[in-house]
Amino acid sequence: MSALILSPIKERLFKVAILGRPNVGKSTLFNRLLGKRRAITDPTPGVTRDTLESECAIEDVRFLLIDTGGYNLETGSLERIIADRSMRSAEDTDLILLIVDVNELNGEDYDFIERLRKFEEKLILVVNKVDNRELEYAVENFHELGFRKLLGVSAAHGRNVDELKTLISAAARKTTRQVVSSDPLGRDEEIEKEYIHFSILGKPNTGKSTLLNYLLKEERSLVTDSPGTTRDPIEGRFYYKKIPFLVVDTAGIRRKQRIKDAVEYYSVNRAIRSISESDLVYLLIDAVEGLSEQDKKIASLAVKKGKGIILVLSKWDLLKEVPNRFQAIEDRIRFLFPVLDFAPIFPISALSGEGVRKLLEATLTVRGQLDRRVETARLNKALKSWLESYPLPVRGRNVRIRYATQVEVNPVKFIFFVNNLKGFPMQYSNYLKNKIRRELGFSLVPIDLEFRETRSISGPSGRRISPKPGV
Repeated sequence: MSALILSPIKERLFKVAILGRPNVGKSTLFNRLLGKRRAITDPTPGVTRDTLESECAIEDVRFLLIDTGGYNLETGSLERIIADRSMRSAEDTDLILLIVDVNELNGEDYDFIERLRKFEEKLILVVNKVDNRELEYAVENFHELGFRKLLGVSAAHGRNVDELKTLISAAARKTTRQVVSSDPLGRDEEIEKEYIHFSILGKPNTGKSTLLNYLLKEERSLVTDSPGTTRDPIEGRFYYKKIPFLVVDTAGIRRKQRIKDAVEYYSVNRAIRSISESDLVYLLIDAVEGLSEQDKKIASLAVKKGKGIILVLSKWDLLKEVPNRFQAIEDRIRFLFPVLDFAPIFPISALSGEGVRKLLEATLTVRGQLDRRVETARLNKALKSWLESYPLPVRGRNVRIRYATQVEVNPVKFIFFVNNLKGFPMQYSNYLKNKIRRELGFSLVPIDLEFRETRSISGPSGRRISPKPGV
């Protein structure tokens, strides 16, 4: 296996543009994300005309935040200039935050939405002014607009703004830019690639730093026989098959009662936090010692957050050669931790590199499943078949699943809408989860199923929304 350290020659800041019609709260959100009052905010529509830019940071991620003038359909020359600038900002940015008002969608919103559909892959629909819990129900109806990424927030009160920051940070981390000389004249060509971001976790002294050094082909992380050598998360970048990887080596995670000082406490917290920032996790298990209770807890954290997880049996070269040893160890892990029956298991020796190529190939497969999206029509066709094969065990009760949709990738999440949530047999979810894994291509990743009762409430345009046809 060949691995190269990624060394960008030049980079520019990741651009995040806030777009929307006047008076939906763009400048309020700009100030909230920036952490200070930079843009003027006023109930009068159209206060912001010029494009405001400011460097912003979420933890260690830097990006350029852009506040734009409100898009409108007025025919005046100034309004046309502002609208044209909004469209140029959409074209020249890396991430679009399209802001709409939870209380109203008007003609300007619909016109702007249609013009921005071609940018859907880099767009988050932000439903603003969700100032109380009741309005959170109305956010559900904005799914009818057809955007994959949607979040309800209150820029004025800060509701769900931290979740929005997480989405921005994740998008920025996944994109790396190099600028390389493209011809003898020295003109620059920008190349964008998406990192596969994974963290190496496990108990102290399981070989995490040794694996990092092997992947990077340099002594980036200090390796000693003393447990707990690594404290700060150590990042590295390398290529495999021309695909850029971002790897983070973390501090060994011990049981809380064994953490003795503040330094280790913060190191462990950072290691745990790295799970949220990664696409997937390598959980290193000492092949000699076997699976421990602490390994189970670390794995549970990853599964809870919907992250891909690969169980890595490290120090495989230290085991004695016996027939079927891998099968025996795998069977024991599956028996002791059935919740991880989907997670692939690979034996490696980080010192020699044995098994690392297969591990990276599995990483590509897992990442592909995390990014997999099933069209709603295909999902509901499959759901109809599943219900026919094994009907809901609700004899004599009016309980049915109306329809289902996949609402998230990486992590993978499905929502099933039912007519009677109180009477729905939740044990049926295991059947649905197994069917999704086996038939829809999610065999190696955790999936989250949520069940919601359909409600008859007003849609974004003020009209009543009827549930989709029952399955």
